[in-house]
Amino acid sequence: MKTLRDAGIGDTVKVVKINGAGAIKRRIMDMGITKGVEIKIRKVAPLGDPVEITVRGYELSLRKADAEIIEIEE
Repeated sequence: MKTLRDAGIGDTVKVVKINGAGAIKRRIMDMGITKGVEIKIRKVAPLGDPVEITVRGYELSLRKADAEIIEIEE
């Protein structure tokens, strides 16, 4: 399964599942990233971390470690 980290700049993807548990999963869900939501990849920092995304109409930056636990489909 692909993760958000694998998506390229300009891609719009749909969240299938959020792996992980506890505080990390809760923090990601509190940011508005839940199953079924669409995410657009806006930018990636020069060294690849963080990734800037648009979710639910606002912009958000995610670390690579957080992006790896979000499974997506294109």
